[in-house]
Amino acid sequence: MNAGDAVVRKLVTFGRILREAGIEVGPGRIQDALRALDEVDLRHRDEVYAALACTLVARRDDLEIFDRAFRAWFERDATRLGGKRPDLGIGIDERPQPQTQTPRPGGDQEDEDPDEDQEEPDVLAAYSADERLRERDFSTLTRSELLRLRKLMDRLVRVLPTRPSRRLEPASSGVYIAPRETLRRAMRREGEAVERAFRQRKRVERRIVFLCDVSGSMEPYSRALVLFLQAAVSAGRKVEAFTFGTRLTRLTPYLGGYDPEASLLRASRAVPDWAGGTRIGDALKAFNDLYGRRGLTRGSIVVVVSDGWERGDVSTLASEMARLRRRSHSIIWVNPLKGTEGYEPLAAGMAAALPFVDVFLPGHNLIALEALAGALQKAGGRRSDVRSATLTRAA
Repeated sequence: MNAGDAVVRKLVTFGRILREAGIEVGPGRIQDALRALDEVDLRHRDEVYAALACTLVARRDDLEIFDRAFRAWFERDATRLGGKRPDLGIGIDERPQPQTQTPRPGGDQEDEDPDEDQEEPDVLAAYSADERLRERDFSTLTRSELLRLRKLMDRLVRVLPTRPSRRLEPASSGVYIAPRETLRRAMRREGEAVERAFRQRKRVERRIVFLCDVSGSMEPYSRALVLFLQAAVSAGRKVEAFTFGTRLTRLTPYLGGYDPEASLLRASRAVPDWAGGTRIGDALKAFNDLYGRRGLTRGSIVVVVSDGWERGDVSTLASEMARLRRRSHSIIWVNPLKGTEGYEPLAAGMAAALPFVDVFLPGHNLIALEALAGALQKAGGRRSDVRSATLTRAA
């Protein structure tokens, strides 16, 4: 196997690793990466790193995942940089290697491919610690584990729900004919409209509004769920985040940026009723009166994260949920207690709110948040389809 084949094999496997980590890497980007490597000095780690990062990564949020995968695959070290040169499988490291392979006696010696047996377990081991966090209950995680979990949440909010817009965009086929483009093509065919041009409805992001309970009963789960809110706000422009306990607080301005720990610190300082009482009905009334009238909930997906323990008037909660349902596209209720075996919505607040909920989901670990991400995708369609598809599962 020559040096060029080794680079291609190494890069193709690296692309597969990035795809498994959640980065969209297709054949076109692999080809661009190969062309970029032709223009740099493969003996310099920084040049190779920059060439691959510029061609394989399209989102700034993916740079941290790319960096970990690069160090684990090319440098065979998931934790230290150490100024090493990348190992592209062609012996570019000019320093003497501690181990040399002697040819076997007799016959032609074929080059063994180091990618097949040795490299893959190293990369899988680099991600195994994160994979174990998927089933852990949020209430049992330490602060460092929560921050590691925040990196995995980025994958869940990468694709936000969309809705069809009134505006049109070019399409290869469809029901809407683009008259101007069709006439331009007909002029090249002596006036015969042989080749028609089409347009289709453009899809835009549907607004998502998160209302997260940060009362005392939700305190074991609040920090992890606020980290999920921070990931969602950082990923989409049409994402709003609120917290409530005894009062309503808009958290969206505090959750921006790419440093989740700093965002969590700002959010904790902005919420005056953290780990306090619970008045869900009063908080929803404040939200409907102030933000609902501004059109924030019109056509939006509202996600309420709460265990349903209401210390105020339950009738107020029911009436405000009815108002919220009339103005929003759909309502998703996430209850961490639903992940407990044998759970039933017997709390008065939960029982009063449930008739107005389209989707009822648990929220106690990362697997539950993955189900929430899937429900958000489905909620981008028609409301009747969302409710009919989830009533059985909610029951």
